[in-house]
Amino acid sequence: MAVSHPVTRNAAIAALVAARNRDPFSVLGPHVDAEGGGIVVRAFQPAAQRIDVRVRPTGELLAMTNRHPAGVFEAHLPARVAPGRASPDRGGAMPGAVADITEPAMLDYRLRITDAGGYVIEIDDPYRYGRVLTDYDLYLLGEGRHHRAFEKLGSHRITVGSTTGVHFAVWAPTADRVSIIGDFNAWDGRVHPMRHLGPSGVWEMFIPDLPDGQKYKYEIRARTGAILKKTDPYAVAFEVPPQSASVVHDISRYEWHDTAWFTARRASGSWLERPMAIYEVHFGSWARVPDEDYRFLTYRELAERLVSYVKEMGYTHIELLPVMEHPFSGSWGYQVLGFFAPTSRFGPPEDFKYFVDACHQAGIGVILDWVPGHFPKDEHGLARFDGTALYEHADPRQGEHQDWGTLIFNYGRNEVRNFLLSNALFWLEEYHVDGLRVDAVASMLYLDYSRPEGQWVPNAFGGRENLDAINFLQQLNQLTHREH
Repeated sequence: MAVSHPVTRNAAIAALVAARNRDPFSVLGPHVDAEGGGIVVRAFQPAAQRIDVRVRPTGELLAMTNRHPAGVFEAHLPARVAPGRASPDRGGAMPGAVADITEPAMLDYRLRITDAGGYVIEIDDPYRYGRVLTDYDLYLLGEGRHHRAFEKLGSHRITVGSTTGVHFAVWAPTADRVSIIGDFNAWDGRVHPMRHLGPSGVWEMFIPDLPDGQKYKYEIRARTGAILKKTDPYAVAFEVPPQSASVVHDISRYEWHDTAWFTARRASGSWLERPMAIYEVHFGSWARVPDEDYRFLTYRELAERLVSYVKEMGYTHIELLPVMEHPFSGSWGYQVLGFFAPTSRFGPPEDFKYFVDACHQAGIGVILDWVPGHFPKDEHGLARFDGTALYEHADPRQGEHQDWGTLIFNYGRNEVRNFLLSNALFWLEEYHVDGLRVDAVASMLYLDYSRPEGQWVPNAFGGRENLDAINFLQQLNQLTHREH
């Protein structure tokens, strides 16, 4: 819709410049010009000295007017007929079709940006694209029944019309603003503020033409005014610690060679009726490379050395101490921050797939230690993610693990339970692991675990059992057995 009234428009632009506009799509991008007819296109590029609009496919270049010294520009396009392209949720013209330029959803253009040094770059405008997530997606997320939420939240390479880019989505229900920040926008939270999807608490944005390998975080303005810089809870890759940014990475490209393993596994009947000999191992301490400053072995080196050793020793399975991304090496992986990413200490995600694949080709199953009981307090992680106790309980008698100095998941919250259930399916499906060993179950089951009298909150019936955790574990068992 257009922001046509001058007072309203000016207030919205001022809020945008201050990085406090909760609805940037109502200001930026193409909108019906209710005052002059045609379409007005607005852009906010703080580093820009000049911006031109290149209308496609004609290539016509129209100068934008500077509306605010902070870098807000706009251009008025007269009503006429031009080729157009529909945004994903609006229907209408496909690439190459003819559409009335008075319909913003049909306008195809680029922004030609010139900075103060004369450097010129031409980009597609992310604010001309509509919603990607559907109402049904949001309904399932809110119900805690989107068991493959990892396919919708996080960063994903998708194609909208004929344009390929990266779709970002994150749950931050009490945030005043959420922006994507990264190398691609100089880590400036004013450049890519996201679309807020109402009561769902989800924020999303499609950035066209963004390549793999981009480092990013979410900049979140809490209701208190605090600015938080958070990694993506659903990120599939991270920088090597101690660096902490999430990384855009397409993990779908690996070609598996373990079909024979799964065929044999299904044909052999119940695993409960087969002997198992499990070798438990921590990648970081199993072996090092002394000639290279005692560096870690890579996933591919482990696929060669560890798999052959385990096979020779007669084990049927490898149980891996947590491989999920974690900031503190001394935790041996038990203080997970990146639940959907194998740690980058040993290589990229596809190399961990290569390790699992090598195990299966050698006839060895893979079990992961999985940590749904708690998470660390690192300020760039899940802790008080949107400025409130989101993934954890607000009451420290419920939300803090006194022994480990970590935070406890709020299993009674649908979105949190959904996060963990979808994470379990993610490792079984995306990385072909054969089982999960759930860590610290006792601390999940009992509200008074390692707590003195008066430092815990009884359940609704006055007991010590964590009924929400019990319900979560029952759902986990049912879901994983039904799907696998």
